[in-house]
Amino acid sequence: MTHAFTIDRAELRLVNLPLLNPFVISTGTMTHKTFPLLILQGDGITGIAEGVMDPLPDWLEETAAGALDLLRSAILPKMVGMRIANPSDIDPLLAPWRGNRMAKAVAEMAVWDLWARSLDLPLCHLIGGVRDKIEVGVSLGIAPLDVTLDRIAEAQAQGYRRTKLKIKQGHDLGLLEGVRETFPDIKLTVDANTDYGLTDLATLRSMDAFHLDYIEQPLAYDDILDHAQVQSALQTAICLDESIRSAKDARIALQMNAARVINIKVGRVGGIAEARRVHDVCAAFGAPVWCGGMLESGVGRAHNIHLATMPNFTKPGDTSSASRYFARDIVDEPLEATDGLMPVPPGPGIGVTLDMEYLDTVSELVEVWTA
Repeated sequence: MTHAFTIDRAELRLVNLPLLNPFVISTGTMTHKTFPLLILQGDGITGIAEGVMDPLPDWLEETAAGALDLLRSAILPKMVGMRIANPSDIDPLLAPWRGNRMAKAVAEMAVWDLWARSLDLPLCHLIGGVRDKIEVGVSLGIAPLDVTLDRIAEAQAQGYRRTKLKIKQGHDLGLLEGVRETFPDIKLTVDANTDYGLTDLATLRSMDAFHLDYIEQPLAYDDILDHAQVQSALQTAICLDESIRSAKDARIALQMNAARVINIKVGRVGGIAEARRVHDVCAAFGAPVWCGGMLESGVGRAHNIHLATMPNFTKPGDTSSASRYFARDIVDEPLEATDGLMPVPPGPGIGVTLDMEYLDTVSELVEVWTA
């Protein structure tokens, strides 16, 4: 399917969106979601995308400052004026720059949204989506047991289909014991965010007793090999997140039996096209995938919803209601789940529009390129 348009304007913002509550994981505490936001315009149509890198390299190597610099120095000045017939047309522009997948994803995803809107089609229709709503769960940050139990009870009352607990060394087995005593039958997973090593194998093996759906990324962010050793010692499935940057990484991990489940984050793997390839590789291996979240605003949240409509996204993802995280979002459309199901935003592209009045109040910088 082809439909050509010219990118005639690019607007890059740095957004600092306050969270309702601090979000705590093993690597730190977040009180604001700070991210680059890209607005592309062409032939009277607008496409949008956000970055998922943190201000400091505490999750992966990329930073918001580095992404802004790459976008403004090497990508956006050349994108403006380009004639686009298919999102792949920008691949030669992005290919020379090594790594920086999250920064390149911002440009690629905005082009996908612009292309879908130019065709007057929802993005999910162009990437092989098969659902009009997706199953979602909640991701709960590190907190005392009583607080965690209250949060789980609230999520269960709201119908969420999976509960993910952030864990770290010393905040793991006791937490799981307390949770399972109160909620013996819920679908439960844990996310270690790389806080463990091979010397913690006994602790990880003890988690088999709690009937978890999977243990997410227990070892180093750049490791696959040692995860294979852990997976061979556990009954519980390992899910890889940070380690999977590409379809090739997914293939290697599954060939080595380093994981049985893969978390796909579209920004982490460099954009929608690579996310589809990861999805397809996992499907070929019979490994289910789910869509991870990075506390995205409504822009990234909408992209995630559309991605998760693809057929091998068979486990509930992180894309819960935006109102769990933000008092006010930067999009006009409410992205809210009902009974653990998140509907795909209707309309062309990703289906959301920017609340420019509020966006202006939370933007720390605005830069514009025109043809």
